[in-house]
Amino acid sequence: MACLDVTTNVQGIPYLQTTNVSVSDTAVDFALGFRRIPPVGLIAIRVANSIPDGTTDTLPITLTLNGTTRPLTFFGGAAVTVADLAGTGVILVFNDRYNGILQTFPVAPATAG
Repeated sequence: MACLDVTTNVQGIPYLQTTNVSVSDTAVDFALGFRRIPPVGLIAIRVANSIPDGTTDTLPITLTLNGTTRPLTFFGGAAVTVADLAGTGVILVFNDRYNGILQTFPVAPATAG
């Protein structure tokens, strides 16, 4: 299934950029601003909007995708928090709308060597 009006790589994985970050008392939401994303599959997301300084590190991250806001988790269901997504960069996310899965793959920061 193709993604219409969405940049994809040669394997067809959508590459989306955050369009907005909003902070509330209960979560930090990254809006993706795209619709018609396939309901199941990988998505590369460029986090272009950093979370504002001073935001509580323990707030969970949510993504608004296809008009629906859902929590972003790690394997096993642990919530991705502000502390996990400091700054900007690219994350790889598996989306399965039918089974309520929106998981990112943990990546350890590079170490100087």
